[in-house]
Amino acid sequence: MTAATLSGRVGRRAVRGATAVLRNWLLFAILVVLWEFAARAAGSKFFPPPSEIAARAVNLWFSGPADHLFLTDAVFDNVVPSLSHMLGGWALASVVGIVLGVLVGRSAKAMDYLGPLFAFFRSIPPPTLIPVFVVLFGLSSGMQIGSIIFGAIWPVLLNSVDGVRSVDQVKVETARSFRTPKAYWISMVVLPAAAPKIFAGLRVSLSIALLLMVVSELVGSSFGIGRSLLNAQQDFDFPTMWSWLVLLGILGYVFNTIFLAAERRVLAWQPARLGRD
Repeated sequence: MTAATLSGRVGRRAVRGATAVLRNWLLFAILVVLWEFAARAAGSKFFPPPSEIAARAVNLWFSGPADHLFLTDAVFDNVVPSLSHMLGGWALASVVGIVLGVLVGRSAKAMDYLGPLFAFFRSIPPPTLIPVFVVLFGLSSGMQIGSIIFGAIWPVLLNSVDGVRSVDQVKVETARSFRTPKAYWISMVVLPAAAPKIFAGLRVSLSIALLLMVVSELVGSSFGIGRSLLNAQQDFDFPTMWSWLVLLGILGYVFNTIFLAAERRVLAWQPARLGRD
C-alpha cells in the first residue's frame, strides 16, 4: 500500500467521521429545539423545557467551589458512588463471565449439563432478586454490586461460550497436531477468535449494569443517582427529576461511545474491519 493510498483512506475516513458526527448532533439539536417549543406551549409542570432542566443541572452539579473543579457535593455524594458500583459490578461480571464462558465453551459436555441451569437463572428478572440480595448483604454497597453482577453476567457468559464453541475446527486440529500449549492456545487463538461475540456480550451487559445501578438504588440506598431521582419525584421537584434522567441518558451515551471506540481499536485486526475504508 502506497503512502498516497494510505493518506487517501485516512482522509476519507476522517471526512466520513466528521460528517456522521455533524449529522448526529444536528438531529439532536433539532429535537432539543422542538422539545423546548413543545414544553413551553404545553405549559405543564410535569414536562419542563430543556432550558429549565439545563439550568437546574448546572446548579445541581457545577456550582461548587473552584478547588473542586466547580463540582458540587451532589456529584461526590451521589454520582461518583453510583458509577463506582456500576463499573465495579460490571468489571467483576465481565471477568467471571469470560473465564467461566471459556471453560464451559472448551468442554465438550459442560454446556449439556449447565445449559438448562443457565437458562433458568437468566430467565429470572434481576430486579426481582433485589430482596434476596438485601437479605444476604443488607442495605449496603454489596447488595447493589451483587444485583449488578447477577444481571450483567449472563450476556458475557453466554456470548463467551458461543464464541469459544465457534472457533474454526481447522485451527483446533492444527493446534492439536502441533501440540500447542493450552495457555498459548487459549490466549492467542481462542480468545481472539471469540472476541467479537465477547465484545457484543460486554456491550449489552454494560447497559444492563447501568439499569440495575438505578433500580438497586431505588430500592435499598440512601444515596446515589437512583435515590436522588426518587427523592426529586417524591418532592414533586420535576426539573431536578428530569435533570437526573437526562444525566442517565448522557452516561449511557458516553459509556457506549467509549466502549465502541475501545472495541474498534481492539478488533481492528479483523479482516472485515480492515476492509472498511
